[in-house]
Amino acid sequence: MTAASNTHFLSTQPKLRRRGVMLVLASPPGGGKTTITRKLMQLDPQTSVSISATTRAKRPGEEEGQHYYFVSPEKFKKMVDDGDMLEYALVYNGNMYGTPKAPVKKILSEGRDILFDIDWQGKRNLEKFAGEDIVSIFLLPPSWNILKERLHGRARDNEEEIKERLDKAQDEISHYAEFQYVIINNNLEDSIRQVQEILEAERLKRHRLLDIQDFVDTLKPL
Repeated sequence: MTAASNTHFLSTQPKLRRRGVMLVLASPPGGGKTTITRKLMQLDPQTSVSISATTRAKRPGEEEGQHYYFVSPEKFKKMVDDGDMLEYALVYNGNMYGTPKAPVKKILSEGRDILFDIDWQGKRNLEKFAGEDIVSIFLLPPSWNILKERLHGRARDNEEEIKERLDKAQDEISHYAEFQYVIINNNLEDSIRQVQEILEAERLKRHRLLDIQDFVDTLKPL
């Protein structure tokens, strides 16, 4: 097949509507979930990242509505009471994190994919709402020492915060078996590629192809 004929072949492929994927990336602190989530969003225009609400203070360089929605504990509680959160959890230093519901529902219905940078507790809670919409990946560090080096290398947490994150990391790693896919994040580029391959395959799952039966019905002899 020539390049010209191949281009024509691709241009005539039917475009089926699909339902979006809720892609959950989880890891222990320093495991790479935030870096990979942001890189994937840059590489793939069909994806956007879920923006969490949190009660913690804004860090230098963070922007409202881009990194988090920074809210007071009182407002966070009201969102929970009003049923406006898909999931929420108490995490480091007594701060609350949660996923607002409305933006997620809109993105899925438009056939786009939404990326979640959350922990295993958040994934469990999302599953109560999402069912087959969720695809979950757990990122493991290549070794414990490398995990510690990564946390110290970020230079954004003090020693007390790093110790607290390391204390929790072992428990988080113990939940890896609750996830559909596991990637050992030794090389960032390789891990990003593996995540992309998983997402591409999940997009082709039959239950996500909204028009597939209508298309199949056209496959009849003339």
